[in-house]
Amino acid sequence: MAYLALTGGIGGTKLGLGLARVLRPDALSFLVNTGDDFEHLGLHVSPDVDTLTYTLAGASNTALGWGRKDETWRFMAALEALGGETWFRLGDADLALHVTRTQMLKQGATLTEAIRALSARLGVAHSIIPMSDDPVRTLVHTADGRLSFQHYFVRDRCRPQVTSFEFAGAADAAPSPALLELLPTCDGVIICPSNPYVSIDPILSVPGLAAALKACGAPIVAVSPIVGAAAIKGPTAKMMAELGVPTTAEQVAEHYRGLIDGFILDVADADLHGALGVPTRVRHSVMVTLEDRERLAAGALEFIKELSADLRPTAPLTIDDADDQGNCAQ
Repeated sequence: MAYLALTGGIGGTKLGLGLARVLRPDALSFLVNTGDDFEHLGLHVSPDVDTLTYTLAGASNTALGWGRKDETWRFMAALEALGGETWFRLGDADLALHVTRTQMLKQGATLTEAIRALSARLGVAHSIIPMSDDPVRTLVHTADGRLSFQHYFVRDRCRPQVTSFEFAGAADAAPSPALLELLPTCDGVIICPSNPYVSIDPILSVPGLAAALKACGAPIVAVSPIVGAAAIKGPTAKMMAELGVPTTAEQVAEHYRGLIDGFILDVADADLHGALGVPTRVRHSVMVTLEDRERLAAGALEFIKELSADLRPTAPLTIDDADDQGNCAQ
């Protein structure tokens, strides 16, 4: 059995760790949002990829939720003394990863190749795949104007009112070849409880990617990032409210309509079980401990196995079918 997990951000990485704890490296791959990637201080920074990489390597800074553990900050202190940009903090050890990746990309490596090599050097056995080797950048339209995602998220701390999102470059992007090689052997897809709008939609915005996921014939199960009208982590609930949509797990399931075959609700939303138009399961989805992560991962895999008997591929779809299928990112 082989599974694929779509993820981005801290919430998705929590379940990602649980999945990696219960599935062997040859049975699990991760497809990661790179819409958050940006160039900073001349370096290619890939926040979602790096958060997952450090987590799987056992090197994450659990106190901050991002970056490396046992980090030092001499570079940032020196940069501040020189009047440089310090709103996006790069620790001394973390800096080495960004420098090495940037060098590899300048020397002709694809993003997929760079991630594969660097994650292996850090001791990560599971495959981490970027959604595309081509640049796709999430832009946040706000009441104050258009902002790059990191300016909105880190510099401005999500304060501006969101009006819409844009994924610049998506129209010209292609799914990572590593993903397309994997999908024919995939037995299940898990959409982690990441922000649907800025962590999962950028992935689905890549032309043909959503169609390829559906074409593999494996059940696609999403885990709700909304629990009892609140976000488990991050600004998801704030964004939904500002976009004028209900801050509910039901709305998240609706957002993924046409893509998913099942939806996992938290116990706080058990009243929605069986009422969402797709099969549902109720699980404890607030992950505080490692055991919580493993338990939710096992529940998602069990749900996929239950759905598998009812889902068999018919006529296979191709990447060219994307225009007809849509991609849930609208």
